[in-house]
Amino acid sequence: MTEAEIEKENKEITRQYKELLRVSYLTLSDEDKKLIRSAFEIAVDAHKDQRRKSGEAYIFHPIAVARIVASEIGLDAVSIASALLHDVVEDTEYTLADIERMFGETVAKIVDGLTKIAHLKKDMNVSQQAENFRKMLLTLNDDVRVIIIKIADRYHNMLTMDSMPEHKQLKIASETLYIYAPLAHRIGLYNIKTELEDLSLKYTEPEVYNDIQSKIEETKEEQQEYIDSFSHTIQDSLDKEGLNYTIKGRMKSIFSIRRKMKVQNVPFDEIYDKFAIRIIYKSDKANEKFLAWKIYSVVTDNFTPNPVRLRDWISSPKSTGYEALHITVMGPDAKWVEVQIRSERMHEIAEKGYAAHFKYKHGEQKEQGIEIWLNRLQEALENANTNAVDFVEEFKLNLYSKEIFVFTPQGDLKSMPKGATSLDFAFHIHSEVGLKTRGTKVNGKLVPLNTILHSGDQVEVITSEKSKPNQSWLDYATTARARSKIKSSLREEKKEVAEDGKEILRRKLKSQKISFNEDTINKMVYHFKLKTSLDLFYRVATGSIDNTQIKDFASSYSNAFISFFKNRIRRTPSQENIDKEEITAKYDQLVFGKEEEKLKYKLSQCCNPIPGDDVFGFISVTEGIKVHTKNCPNAISLQSNYAYRIIQAKWIDSSQQEFTANVQLTGIDNIGIISDLTTIISQQMHVNMRSVNFSTDGGTFSGKISVVVKNNSILIKLINNLKKINGIDKVVRI
Repeated sequence: MTEAEIEKENKEITRQYKELLRVSYLTLSDEDKKLIRSAFEIAVDAHKDQRRKSGEAYIFHPIAVARIVASEIGLDAVSIASALLHDVVEDTEYTLADIERMFGETVAKIVDGLTKIAHLKKDMNVSQQAENFRKMLLTLNDDVRVIIIKIADRYHNMLTMDSMPEHKQLKIASETLYIYAPLAHRIGLYNIKTELEDLSLKYTEPEVYNDIQSKIEETKEEQQEYIDSFSHTIQDSLDKEGLNYTIKGRMKSIFSIRRKMKVQNVPFDEIYDKFAIRIIYKSDKANEKFLAWKIYSVVTDNFTPNPVRLRDWISSPKSTGYEALHITVMGPDAKWVEVQIRSERMHEIAEKGYAAHFKYKHGEQKEQGIEIWLNRLQEALENANTNAVDFVEEFKLNLYSKEIFVFTPQGDLKSMPKGATSLDFAFHIHSEVGLKTRGTKVNGKLVPLNTILHSGDQVEVITSEKSKPNQSWLDYATTARARSKIKSSLREEKKEVAEDGKEILRRKLKSQKISFNEDTINKMVYHFKLKTSLDLFYRVATGSIDNTQIKDFASSYSNAFISFFKNRIRRTPSQENIDKEEITAKYDQLVFGKEEEKLKYKLSQCCNPIPGDDVFGFISVTEGIKVHTKNCPNAISLQSNYAYRIIQAKWIDSSQQEFTANVQLTGIDNIGIISDLTTIISQQMHVNMRSVNFSTDGGTFSGKISVVVKNNSILIKLINNLKKINGIDKVVRI
């Protein structure tokens, strides 16, 4: 570079630095400016020899990220300094210790968090990517600002991605849609979320993006005229009320127009609510709510509202802190228009999210909204034992979820994700309440645990010390928190059952004159094609490995010739984790539909599902049910074109499956006989009763009991135990 070019570049760096201080959202003290100045100087020095792919000096990137953090997100001086330094430790000679020495512990912690994220290798398979995402979120424990600066960094990368090769553009854009846009949405950074989505679309579907963008440009004047005609109609009425307000029109984002076109399956011209109108009014805090409803009444006096589309986030703000009144009205030319009514304070919170709360909450008070949000993230993160892909999927569900508001019996308002069930609510109150849930009441009526809640429901949880989760609860719960608690409870319970199984097996082997030792256990695990010794004990306890199978094992075990060959074969490395402290699922059966029926099926060739995959059934015309994985290349077209031929399907561990069986009893009517029956069924055998029906006649009784058992051997054992009760004459399965 020539002297003149270097001079020009330095001038530009200085100009951008001054601009950074000028546009900062929060007022910066002299101390703040000093901190930012020294961070800037270190960053300039550290990156002095580096250039970006586009050829410009690298320092422009940290300044741009700091500017997004300062003006668009509106964070404090510590965040601005950290943003300036975010690549220093990763890319230059400076160490974390240097940063801590110069800028203190907080900045060092944030920079360390950002460096950890940057170190996650970029070109990995999906599970590794998901694992990295989990690690990235764990840096939230250090400081939420890590994630916010990371979002700003990603935003600037997306803005300057033109000079990258196409495959990289595609990868970064997809990752942005997958992770960063939902995160920005959840933190309340709606503007940045929208920008990230639009920029991602620009690289993932460039033709679609350019097409919609050019159509928006073409209709700009027309749109402005429409907004003006809408405004003129209500301006006089608003002025009469003496309100101080502005009316702005806003085009929906390219991404959301694209989503609408896809969902409604219509072209651009047929999307009617392409823009929203915002009325932003000046108000002190005391009159905010009153004025919002006053404006609402003025708007609805002039235009007919759609009663189904009223959203009142002023009385109960979203958990991101968002407050506004949204109404959809029939505007001029019979077009639906969304009108958003918000005060200047609400508008700032909608634009800046988290940071605006600090401006309005002086002093050390941390804004509650972000606290609740962080606690929720924390809960999702606590669940370290699911695999990473499940974790990211569940986490995304929680990020994208719309909210409903439900009441406790005391009248407290609780925010839950849309689609949450009454069982989710029990875990939302407290995990101990969830684990002891016996039943739930919604609006005073007893309802099943999988009842989906709606805004305004009042929910009461009935608990019992004896209640505990069972496998079907996983079908009832939708939130990550409830599911993780249920899974860990079921794991613990299975371990207890396995302990009993260990003793049963010890006795059974003793009767077969086989010693109970590690070698025998390993051979049995191998013989039954299981993964761990706990699997073996558990399946013995539940009866899915019964006496006959154990005798078969014993006879093959004592046959020296067979065991010699088996030992030769057995020297395989597959048994390394036999002592793992877990009970694994053995996906050996496919079931279909809500009723989980066993039907004939074929596995499709296009995606070759294997046991344990997420799958669905497709009823073909000639070949019966064909099973596809949910991420099969043909899945989307099948599900959209032939939705009526799709049937739910899932792999299950047949040893976990529960069946209902009916048992008929006859005998002599004794006092306390019912009590003896129920004691044996529920306490000794750990079997659930579905229904009981008894009748007596002249000193004899007959009855029918419906029980839920895991397999036939448990049922036979139960029938034998019932026969031993004094007064019972006959017990048969019907």
